[in-house]
Amino acid sequence: MKFTLSWLKEHLDTDAGLDEICTRLTEIGLEVEDVDDKAAFKPFVIARVVSAEKHPQADRLKVLMVDTGSGAPVQVVCGAPNARAGLIGAFAAPGTYVPGIDVTLAVGNIRGVESHGMMCSEKELQISDSHDGIIDLPEDAPVGQSYAAYAHLDDPVIEINLTPNRPDCTSIHGIARDLAASGLGALMTRPAPSFAIEAETPVKLTLDLDDPKLCPGFALRLVRGVRNGPSPRWMQQRLIAIGLRPINALVDITNYMTFDQGRPMHVFDAAKVKGNLTVRRAKEGETVMALDQREYKLGPNNVVIADENGIESIGGIMGGEHSGCDENTVDVLIESALWDPMNIAKSGRSLGIITDARYRFERGVDPEYMVPGLERTTELVLELCGGTPAKAEVVGYKGYEPKIVDFPYSEVKRLTGLDVSNEESNTILTRLGFTVSGSGERVSVAVPSWRPDVDGKADLVEEVMRIHGVDNIKPAPLESHATVNGKILTTLQIRSRLAKRALAARGMLEAVTWSFIPEDQAKLFGGGSPALKLANPIAAEMSDMRPSLLPGLLSAAQRNADKGYGDVALFEVSGTYENDRPDGQRRVAGGIRRGTASLAGAGRAWSNAAKGGGKPVDVFDAKADALAVIEACGLPMGNIQIEQGGPEWYHPGRSGTIKMGPKVVLGCFGEFHPLTLESLDVSGALCGFEVYVDAMPEAKRKATRTKPALELSPFQLVRRDFAFVVDKTVEAGAIVKAAAGADRKLVTGVNVFDIFEGASVGDGKKSVAIEVQIQPAERTLTDEDFEALTQKIVASVMKFTGGVLRS
Repeated sequence: MKFTLSWLKEHLDTDAGLDEICTRLTEIGLEVEDVDDKAAFKPFVIARVVSAEKHPQADRLKVLMVDTGSGAPVQVVCGAPNARAGLIGAFAAPGTYVPGIDVTLAVGNIRGVESHGMMCSEKELQISDSHDGIIDLPEDAPVGQSYAAYAHLDDPVIEINLTPNRPDCTSIHGIARDLAASGLGALMTRPAPSFAIEAETPVKLTLDLDDPKLCPGFALRLVRGVRNGPSPRWMQQRLIAIGLRPINALVDITNYMTFDQGRPMHVFDAAKVKGNLTVRRAKEGETVMALDQREYKLGPNNVVIADENGIESIGGIMGGEHSGCDENTVDVLIESALWDPMNIAKSGRSLGIITDARYRFERGVDPEYMVPGLERTTELVLELCGGTPAKAEVVGYKGYEPKIVDFPYSEVKRLTGLDVSNEESNTILTRLGFTVSGSGERVSVAVPSWRPDVDGKADLVEEVMRIHGVDNIKPAPLESHATVNGKILTTLQIRSRLAKRALAARGMLEAVTWSFIPEDQAKLFGGGSPALKLANPIAAEMSDMRPSLLPGLLSAAQRNADKGYGDVALFEVSGTYENDRPDGQRRVAGGIRRGTASLAGAGRAWSNAAKGGGKPVDVFDAKADALAVIEACGLPMGNIQIEQGGPEWYHPGRSGTIKMGPKVVLGCFGEFHPLTLESLDVSGALCGFEVYVDAMPEAKRKATRTKPALELSPFQLVRRDFAFVVDKTVEAGAIVKAAAGADRKLVTGVNVFDIFEGASVGDGKKSVAIEVQIQPAERTLTDEDFEALTQKIVASVMKFTGGVLRS
């Protein structure tokens, strides 16, 4: 929200300067985001052209001698057609930055003649788009004085950052009201407009809506005989200062009212409106050419204003080009209406239209100012364009019924810690426009029509707090926890952080991808249910809540590859969605590797082979990443089981599922199915994983946090190798588990180091070689002990897998 200092002071009677006003705005919750003090215009001075001679080397240039009021005249080469002796204009000396052309002047040499500055046009000073000639000032303009002060270009522009719950401050009048309530001056109110009415407005209006909330009120007035030329300089300067382009008087008046009073208005050229107006839902497929020269396709969710010709305006968002006002407009229809904020927000978003009117209507405008806003706009039209106003046509508005909030004064102390007296709280609320009734410690407060954001007593406490001063809240330390070193974060939060740290330590980069993905991608990864489809997506290709992190990560990897960075390893720890219930949101740690981005490092094989890198990533890289996450989260790795195969988006023979027990699925990993990559338009060597952090069981609570004493065996660790012949369908993990369970006291580790398939082991068979670590704890083992343990291991493997010792 932008406004100039002088514009604000038309609504606020105060002697406060720019700095004090900006400080107070921030203190009361209207954070000042930027201040343009117009220092760029200070170097420009009023100067008189003493003489103007033809340039010796150019027919269209003139050599001017310019009196700047500070010494001898300076020589300036100028090509403006109106440059002449005696002209008074705006001069910029060398070293001056000219904002309209984004140039810093220097002493120039133009066709052999030096030029020591520049006589400026209105475009160069951002006054208007006119650059047909240099600025021509009246004879009494003070030579040598600041041009910015003379032309009122030194009016500072303040920009505040408004939160969505403050629609009342989308107007300069509303901002002034808040400042006055804080004690910085008095709010100035204009007298009610007064003008003579002649005849009725011939154009009638009908609200043809199935839901009256879509348009709670509509006011319309015809003004005959207007002269629609340029708006006055003071209005143009204010609109330009806040970033708006002046168009013509009628349009500029509506823009002025939008910012001055927070009341968006619209004007129709009455000669272009056929018959009466109807507010209705658009029909499916109807189109309208809007004022931005774009055609929009509408539907029943859009509310429009239509006549016998068709749609003339998208209600509350943008008018139509057909009925727009131009220099030929003689009779004008002025519209002041109310619209449903939710419908305006949805319509504007679906159509991709952002306007100042939509910005205010979707937050909520003052319903009680609908008719007064029409009166004030009519007054401005009569003042600037002339004409004869007809009687206003008002339809649908039933009046404002104020919300009553039961307010105990004690809530201020309870919620903020501030000691504010009942009298001060009452005064603050009254200054802000609330009506306080009752006495004692509990009163009733009527909410004014311009504050739709106030619903309960906490909102009233906020009003008291910000006007009294947030800076009056004294800092206080947080209360200490009842237990020493008590856990602050939840287990899920802790594990999410541990997962991020573990993956980052493995050379992966964290990514943050959209939670919304296209429907075809959602279906590809097990989602796409109607319950997870967005009712109002921010873009057509972001229609569904994601069932997996992998589509976003794969797309991100491909974007990197398209820009020349093919070896990337990305991870994300975030939410995925199985259904629309709270328990359907999962906490997942996912990641992908592309190209040669393995843990050993990316690069060509001949440059990184010594470190084990340079090879395309595969299923084992994804498996290692997934297991690293599980280990970092503190789960006992001895209980982890890996089964072959995973979801259908993985390669069926190069993927796996991680489990803890027969039912708890902790995650999946693998290389991606070629059809999955083709559907996503992704290419290259790719593997990935997802670990369900929220599926990890809670660790059993221990009686003490003290770690047990370290017990080291004084006896030598022994390693024995075994090779078992089993069916090809038997998983190596089953052999490892069987061998480890043969004697849990002595067997401390089992690792697979070789798998062999060939004719020598038989058809449909394979040889799996394992290393068993044996750690004696009580005594040195004898040959008989080792023989007995060997028999146990062989018997256990045979029992659970059917494997026999390879001869």
